[in-house]
Amino acid sequence: MSIQTEIDDLWQRYEDDELSADTAGSETLATLDAFLVALEQGEERAAEPVGGSGPDGWTVNEWVKRGILLNFGLRETTARKYGGVRYYDVLPLRDTTDLGQRGTRNTPDGTTIRRGAYLGSDCIMMSPSFVNVGAHVDDGTLVDSCDTVGSCAQLGKNVKLGANTLIGGVLEPVEDAPVIVEDGVSLGAGCRVTSGFHVGENTVVGENTLLSPRIPVYDLVEDEVLYGHLPPERRAFTRYVESSLGDHDLFAGGAYKPAVVALDIEEDTLDNTRREEALRE
Repeated sequence: MSIQTEIDDLWQRYEDDELSADTAGSETLATLDAFLVALEQGEERAAEPVGGSGPDGWTVNEWVKRGILLNFGLRETTARKYGGVRYYDVLPLRDTTDLGQRGTRNTPDGTTIRRGAYLGSDCIMMSPSFVNVGAHVDDGTLVDSCDTVGSCAQLGKNVKLGANTLIGGVLEPVEDAPVIVEDGVSLGAGCRVTSGFHVGENTVVGENTLLSPRIPVYDLVEDEVLYGHLPPERRAFTRYVESSLGDHDLFAGGAYKPAVVALDIEEDTLDNTRREEALRE
């Protein structure tokens, strides 16, 4: 029986009120542990590429989100310790002894990796930063200081997250796509990517840019307005456009709303990104 089949069976029993934290036995908890190990080893993930470009090139594995929710629903909250800090949670933090074998490093005093998170080879986590359950951080990616990688977020290879960047998470509803940041993306300091937004490969995003499906992307390369998706090979940044609220008497001087402008990526932008990568080698 595959781990997916076992999780699907547990979920059905949980939905039918046949299973709870009070009745979950050692066999059930062993299945949940095996599921978390499969996530941590990269064998299973909340979403995965299936070919093609853009959001249509990915599929969401709803059963993986159900497995994570089962870990919350079928375990008791327990007192735990992280360094000198006492906390209460259903899961311990992830064992990091395997990271060094793959050339991945996490600096001391504040890099927190929750169980069920995957970090590939040659990754860097700077203090303080946090990677949540179900997140997938691929090879060569930098998670800088004060960054958060939310639950089930998918970061590709050689992604650079600038300091104080937020990658949003999603667990419910289970059919929703998580945030996906494809290979080679560079996000400037203070960026936020939320609500299942999809960032195409090799795109460079300026500092303090908010990428959310509720904010339009004005793609000047293809002369179109997009929602929830930033195409590959773009240089993107925030600008403000006129809002219909400007017609209201309270906004006599006009009202504006945030938007994202996407241009063709320039060679000097790529050169700067390559120089930053070289410093890490």
